[in-house]
Amino acid sequence: MPPLKPMLATAVDAIPPGMRYEPKWDGFRTIVFRDGDEIELGSRTGKPLTRYFPEVVEALRAALPERCVVDGETVLPLDGVLDFEALLQRVHPAESRVRKLAAETPARFVAFDVLAIGTENLMDLPLGERVARLPDLVRPGHHVHVTPSTDDLATATDWFSAFEGAGLDGVVAKPFDIPYVPDKRLMRKIKHQRTADCVIGGYRIHKSGQGVGSLLLGLHDEAGTLQHVGVVGAFSAARRRELEEELQPLRTEPGAAHPWLDNTTEGDRVPGGQPSRWQQGKDLSFIPLEPVLVVEVAYDHMEGTRFRHTTQLVRFRPDRDPASCTYEQLERPVSFDLASVLAGNGP
Repeated sequence: MPPLKPMLATAVDAIPPGMRYEPKWDGFRTIVFRDGDEIELGSRTGKPLTRYFPEVVEALRAALPERCVVDGETVLPLDGVLDFEALLQRVHPAESRVRKLAAETPARFVAFDVLAIGTENLMDLPLGERVARLPDLVRPGHHVHVTPSTDDLATATDWFSAFEGAGLDGVVAKPFDIPYVPDKRLMRKIKHQRTADCVIGGYRIHKSGQGVGSLLLGLHDEAGTLQHVGVVGAFSAARRRELEEELQPLRTEPGAAHPWLDNTTEGDRVPGGQPSRWQQGKDLSFIPLEPVLVVEVAYDHMEGTRFRHTTQLVRFRPDRDPASCTYEQLERPVSFDLASVLAGNGP
């Protein structure tokens, strides 16, 4: 069961007509390889996820035929919505912790493509023929599902708006005639895009050692405390150096007060802390700045009290008062029942 890179999608601004549409699940892309009792969960990076999700492995053993390869997403529902933060916690080095979390916060697998059945390789077949095999191939259970799909653009548009309330990430559009080509962007993904005005509370040096690698963003909570909510980066080499020079006058003196260095309480979000298991060895230190500059950034959605992904810089906002940069400005999607999505019931 060799590693196999998944087929990918290109981001577009609008839902294109004339395709197969599916919800965009917010989880770990997973290719399942089954050969008898042996099951391997392959990730997008090629590293196996199998040991972290024993409950998914057992569910797949009951749901799939003896030999097959199925593409899908490992997701984790919590309190009626998908919770990516809780899913991240499942990747833990300790076996005892893995077993404990598998019982307390069980994950699920959502299938959306089939690449092989028995000795039959389906990857060269058109998408429409492959996915037609899914309903008979997968025996849905408590932890295994087949993704809802539609070829109706109006329905996909409704899903795009409604399903965000269940923690989903947008819509994926797939041409019916495409073969399965690993690591190629033959599909389209449409994600939510919004903007927010944030305070710059500091920056990190670029990994090259020269210039600004990322700006650290903050929003004020109801108590007026500046909470770290994410970063914005992806600057050119020239812009990295310019930013470092422009920000020098705002660097705080050693020992000076800063909301992310002084008087923090439990629950406050600040940069740094323990290195991520996904970024072992990465320097998480930062240079604090006086929190007086405001930037407008584009983001897709929130994960709790932080931006789910790295944001994109739109512009600096010298006209904005930093104190006005609060969570209240953020759009909150209307809740939607995740169980209805998994059951294939639309809005």
